[in-house]
Amino acid sequence: MSTVPPRLPPPLWSARCRACWLVVALLALVLASFWSLDLQWGKFASADALRSMGRFVAELLVPTTDAAFLVKLWWATLETLAMSLLGTLLAAVVGLALALPAAKTHAADRAYWRGPTRLVLNALRSIPELVWAALLLISAGLGPLAGTLALALHTTGVLGRLFAETFENQPQGPAEALRLRGVRKAGVFWYADFPQALPQLLSYTLYRWENNIRAAAVLGVVGAGGLGQMLSFHMSLFQMPQTSSVLIAMIALVALVDGLSYLSRKQMQS
Repeated sequence: MSTVPPRLPPPLWSARCRACWLVVALLALVLASFWSLDLQWGKFASADALRSMGRFVAELLVPTTDAAFLVKLWWATLETLAMSLLGTLLAAVVGLALALPAAKTHAADRAYWRGPTRLVLNALRSIPELVWAALLLISAGLGPLAGTLALALHTTGVLGRLFAETFENQPQGPAEALRLRGVRKAGVFWYADFPQALPQLLSYTLYRWENNIRAAAVLGVVGAGGLGQMLSFHMSLFQMPQTSSVLIAMIALVALVDGLSYLSRKQMQS
């Protein structure tokens, strides 16, 4: 009885080792990036630069406690929270609707609209929130409406793609069992695909909500309201105590959403 000797892996840096050559190509790209960029490390680490950064950080460590300012900060915090929450909620609903035609869940699924729908999702997430807000300000005007819609449009593209990948990559055993019993497509989705994917969908949505709080701050540059507008205003005037208070409020919001995300995942696992 003949035995086949085990097949050994190719030698390191062999011409047939594709992974080795991929690593070499990536290292070459990294080195080329350092060479092509004008990175002035000497100026960055100079004594004058370090003193300026230290002075800037020292001013940020003393937030303002003015009562009138804190009242305005509270309302701006609620506005940012509402913008991010509503924008994420709209994106989750529309993203789920677009993820269904964008996903090919089994071999017999012809998925006629997969290509066009994914093209729409690519276009939505390729345009940054700041550009969406600048476009929407023309019709919606200054304020949180433009910021909310900008967050919703960009996040729809992100969540739609993630939701579609979730439906395609999850185990198809329960769905296939229902299809073999003659259950229609809508029934397969509600009783197999959706319950199985729900924890992952919620995880993606909560993560994007956390990201949208930070994005809402950037949208304040174009007058979309909330903490971002206050941050842009006070930083432009170099009012560091007020800027520090705004940053603390943003950190608190992100921590709040992160805590809610952790509690929801723990609840789903129990």
